[in-house]
Parts: sequence; structure tokens; C-alpha cells
Amino acid sequence: MKVNRPLDLAWQGLTALPESVWRADGPVAELLLDANRLRELPEEIGRLASLRALHLDGNELERFPAVLLRLTALETLFLYGNRIDELPADLDRLSRLRHLAAGGNRLTQVPDALWRLTGLRSLNLAENAITEISEEIGRLRELRMLDLGHNSLKEVPSAIGDLPNLTDYLYLSDNGLTAVPSSLGRLDRLAYLNLTDNRLSELPDSLGGLAALTELRLYNNQLTALPATLGRLASLRELHLRGNRLTALPESVGDLRELRVLDVRDNLLTSLPGSLRGLVNLTHLDLRNNRLREIPGDLADLPRLEKLDLRWNKLYGHAEALDRLRARGCVVLL
Repeated sequence: MKVNRPLDLAWQGLTALPESVWRADGPVAELLLDANRLRELPEEIGRLASLRALHLDGNELERFPAVLLRLTALETLFLYGNRIDELPADLDRLSRLRHLAAGGNRLTQVPDALWRLTGLRSLNLAENAITEISEEIGRLRELRMLDLGHNSLKEVPSAIGDLPNLTDYLYLSDNGLTAVPSSLGRLDRLAYLNLTDNRLSELPDSLGGLAALTELRLYNNQLTALPATLGRLASLRELHLRGNRLTALPESVGDLRELRVLDVRDNLLTSLPGSLRGLVNLTHLDLRNNRLREIPGDLADLPRLEKLDLRWNKLYGHAEALDRLRARGCVVLL
């Protein structure tokens, strides 16, 4: 069986498409035009009736090319890093679309038609200036990956909890969020959650419902405490809490038996919970720039700890536990 190879014209410095694109010998299923200098597309590209994947990342498009709406076989459309200021109101004409990347543009809003693309599996709208996401996002029930980071969102719609197949990642970083909805806890298949660089002062108790979560990034917020339900994240391997206002960690943190990395740098911790001894798989513990005066001796009993960073604290005296850690090869920084 003949397999059509992609037509690869990426990184060619093109300002216009050669006629060979739509006069190709045989149907074109995938066209790569990334990192050129295209400002528009010719009407002739609409002849590519068999095109399933079109890559236009890193060009100079200032508007969504209307001709693309004629490519109804498209399953993948990448437009990342252009200058597009709006998506068309009839975007849902591309009803077979499975993967859409329109990040790194100049979008301020999202048309209702986007939420009618119910077959979408990945959606990237990062690095725009979007101020609001509709509750209609809950219609995208096939979505596995969602990136809304680096926008101007003030809130997250509660319907985000209605995405049962969101498994790979959810980026909500660098917005203006002061809270996240409790419905977030219904995403019990989600592996990666990024809420960094927002204005969160608290997290909902429902956070413990994220049973499949392996990595949680919360740094550079305004958190003063963490919910006790954190300890229910039985699959968690990385927990990043840098740059908050935490004065203590919940005892339940010791229930995170799969945790490898714990970063609580740049907080206000004055002590550590004794339950940390339960972190039997922990390899990296970053405690820099807190208000610690001593560390619990049983930190030395963490069997897999490879690096302990205690710099910019004011520890009293000499801790024997640190000698024990060093003696078995753990890097200890003071």
C-alpha cells in the first residue's frame, strides 16, 4: 500500500507558496509550512481536498485564511505563533478537526463555533489575550489536552470539570486567576496540572479528587495553606510550590508515597511535618529561602533522597541528620 509522505516546505523562507503545492503528483495529506514568512495563503490551496494536516506555525499571518474553511478533511490545524486576531464565526465548518493550535497569536475572544468542534482532542490557545472562556467548553468531551496558559483569564468556567477524557495536561498558568472551581476535582484521569503564576490564595478541597495526577505545579501564587485532601493524590510524583506564602505543610503530605520531587522554595515555613518520613520515594527536596531553624532528624531516613537544599534558612546548631545524609551520598546544600 502506498503511503503518502508529508509535503515538507518548512524553514524555507517562503513569502508565497509555489504552484507545486496544489499541483502535486497525487493527493497531499499533510503539508508542513512552519517557520516561513507567509502573510496570506492563495485561493488555490483550497484544491487540496485530501489534506488532513496543515502546519502553519511561526509565519506572519495577520488573519485566519478564509480559504482554509474549504479544507473540510482537515483533522490537524496548527497556527501557533502568527498575528491572527480572531477565529472565524463559522470555524465549525471544519467538523473533522481533532487538533487545533492557535496559541501565540492576538486573540482576545473565542467564537462560539469553537465549542461546536466536539471531536477536538487537543486545543492550544495559549499566549493570547483571551479574557473569557465560555461554559460551552464542556461540550468538548473528547478533549485530552488543553492549554489556556498565558492569557488574561480572571476565572475558569465550572464546565471544565465536564471534560472526562482530559488525561494528558491542563495548562492554566500566567492568567489572573484568584480561584479555581471545585469541579476541577472531577478530572480524575488528568496527569499534569499547571496553575503557576496566578493569584490563587487557596485551593478547593476537591483537589484530592485528581487521582491520576503525577505532576502539580502551583508556584508563584499567594497560597497560605494547602488542603488536607492533597494527601489523596496517590499517583503524584512532582509537587512544585515555590514562591507562595505557606507557613506550614499539611500532615497529609506524608501520604504522597510516589512523590519524587518536592519544591517549597521561597515560602514562609518555620517547621516541617513529621509525616515527611513517609515520602519513601522522594529524591529531591528544595527548602531554600524559608524560615526554618531546625529540621526533623528522620529526614535522614528517607531512603532515596539524593539532594536536600536548605540554603538561605537560619538553622540552629549542627544537625547530625545532615551528616548521615552526606555519608550515604545525598547532596546537602546549606
